[in-house]
Amino acid sequence: MKSISLRRLKALCWKETLQIFRDPSSNLIAFVLPVIMLLIFGYGINLDSSRLRIGVLNEDSGKDAHAFVSAMRHSAWLDVRSFQSRELMEKSLVDSQIRGFVIIPQDFTKRLENASDTAPVQLVADGSEPNIAQFVNSTVSGVWQSWQLERADDHGTKLQRDIVLEPRYWFNPSAESRNFLIPGSITVIMTVIGALLTSLVVAREWERGTMEALLASPVTRAELLLSKVIPYYVLGMVSLLLCVGVAHWGLRVPFRGGILALSMVGSFFLFSVLGIGLAISTATRNQFNAAQAALNAAFLPAMMLSGFIYEISSMPPFLRGVTHLIPARYFVSSMQTIFQAGSLWSVLLPDILMLMASSALFIGLTAKLTRRRME
Repeated sequence: MKSISLRRLKALCWKETLQIFRDPSSNLIAFVLPVIMLLIFGYGINLDSSRLRIGVLNEDSGKDAHAFVSAMRHSAWLDVRSFQSRELMEKSLVDSQIRGFVIIPQDFTKRLENASDTAPVQLVADGSEPNIAQFVNSTVSGVWQSWQLERADDHGTKLQRDIVLEPRYWFNPSAESRNFLIPGSITVIMTVIGALLTSLVVAREWERGTMEALLASPVTRAELLLSKVIPYYVLGMVSLLLCVGVAHWGLRVPFRGGILALSMVGSFFLFSVLGIGLAISTATRNQFNAAQAALNAAFLPAMMLSGFIYEISSMPPFLRGVTHLIPARYFVSSMQTIFQAGSLWSVLLPDILMLMASSALFIGLTAKLTRRRME
């Protein structure tokens, strides 16, 4: 195997960089489209939720407390799970096993029977997904009010107006949709830049006839592959930083993570989608066919199966299994964690490992498809 010549590699990367900046569509997709898409995703999309899992901790043994828990269990919109401690509920909320939880205090029944006192019930919701948090809040509130009316009718008393429900939203206290949508939309943008642009790179060389000149030169297969990856990797990272900057300073989305975590996650995801695009381009050798294949193989799965718009837990079992093969799933999860919770390495490392594996898979596939011959 021939060794890589840094001189040749530098020349090839410079040639590819000039091609990028001489192509108006590349500049449009890399620097204008991200801003437009962020604005669309941030302001134009609204999400709905269905039946959700919530936890309940009943610290009161009174019959009223049990009656309220029973009322929640009979709700058509809630899947109620009982817990024995606050720590277990908090861990389940952090791990996304539940979307919120209700705490019934020890003196609930006693204070409820005292007409001059209040009986607070605490509701904690996962604010990283504002629509789901609002859904949990409104549904539990509705069950709470209905149960109060039924109890008042059973006791022949008036509804106690001083009873209050205390909501709390974790990760996204303001419960704004854009704080959840925009980190996920960056995945779609990176997919467009990575897979769609690189899907045209090798095919363009074949259509323009410049590939013959490259094959006739002493350029090795590794040098050819790296020259197609490095410039678009740099372009993708610049676009990623542009997206994060617009999201944080332009759209006021909180960014609680660090640059190191963002760089690691972004790099491995870019290598994955770059590999997908280059593999398609190498296999098809036609720009139109490559663009269509990239749209179906990368962009659409990133939109539909990454958990960005549609809740993965609501999908059929088969599709839930398919989502584990989609790199965008792990990037969506990581970006939402970095933006809303910070650099939580216990959450990020599994995603990073999966993105590393997908990077090796698709870059390796591209290397296998790359041949230094005409046929």
